[in-house]
Amino acid sequence: MSFSDAIKICFQKYMDFNGRAKRPEFWWFALFCVLVSVGLSIVSSALSSLFSLATLLPSLAVGARRLHDTNRSGWLQLIWIIPVIGWIIMIVLLAQQGSSEDNQYGSTPAN
Repeated sequence: MSFSDAIKICFQKYMDFNGRAKRPEFWWFALFCVLVSVGLSIVSSALSSLFSLATLLPSLAVGARRLHDTNRSGWLQLIWIIPVIGWIIMIVLLAQQGSSEDNQYGSTPAN
């Protein structure tokens, strides 16, 4: 999956918390959000904040779909609330390889 494909899919599934997302889809979208936010913060803090607010729902949705791919509930994203330790745990969970067969959250995504 390419960088542009991942961004396109994440915006098409803006509020879709169902299904599964492979690692490239999640990590390319995360990179896109960080790069654009940093770029906009150079121009204006308000623009960066507005962009972050606009991408909050798609970021949560792709995070939930990514956790679904590892056969975990999307509600585990609440671990982000715990400083440092929660962040480390979430990065590890999101970086793990997804299950290769169908699970309760849907069939294996193609890419």
